[in-house]
Amino acid sequence: MEIKILGPGCKNCERLEQEIKNALADLDIPADVEKVEDTNKIMEYDVFMTPGLVINGKVKVSGKLPKQDQIKKWIQEEQ
Repeated sequence: MEIKILGPGCKNCERLEQEIKNALADLDIPADVEKVEDTNKIMEYDVFMTPGLVINGKVKVSGKLPKQDQIKKWIQEEQ
């Protein structure tokens, strides 16, 4: 599983990264987690507001911090 956190390193981007890591640990699911801070690469996903979350190439959310339950649901769907 490939997970990308899109954002310039703002507080919400860092929080999303931690939420992702917590969800993966809770679910005991391995994944490659990558932070994407380059604006041009973020724009390639048509994300204009950060933080953004991409799981297996699919944009799941942008511009807001999802709840832990929603993050876990997305991870399980993409497993």
